[in-house]
Amino acid sequence: MTTTSEPYAVFRPRRSRVVATAAAVACVIAFAIVGLTVPRGGVTGWAGIDSVMLTLFGVLIAAFLMRYALVRAVPTERGLQVRNLLSTRTIEWVQVVNVQFGGGQPWLVLELDDTEHLAVMAVQRSDGPHAQAEAGRMAALVQVHSTVQDH
Repeated sequence: MTTTSEPYAVFRPRRSRVVATAAAVACVIAFAIVGLTVPRGGVTGWAGIDSVMLTLFGVLIAAFLMRYALVRAVPTERGLQVRNLLSTRTIEWVQVVNVQFGGGQPWLVLELDDTEHLAVMAVQRSDGPHAQAEAGRMAALVQVHSTVQDH
């Protein structure tokens, strides 16, 4: 598994992105097939609008899964934009006090100067050695930018 040598490359998960994308596609296909093959009328009372609504429900689930597939952290010289499952937040490097990636946490966590913790879902433990390397790259970015601000 290779890790990028570019320090400002975008942080993205690997395994969860593949799984979420595959699950989104499978969800849309499964809901569409069920929606189209359920017998209409009769005892079930199934109508055409029910098929459409079931398919749309599958699309909504897929959209949520795709949001999970699109988590990322975009580093720049000024700071870091973290796009997690439900929120996007931009911070400056000087706000980061510590980088945590251990203790059973599923993803990298940044300890901020206001005592908050910011999860970075883009670096996930499930990615194994790649995630360890990415956590090291994040820690290096924080260290470089904290020493630049000190001078």
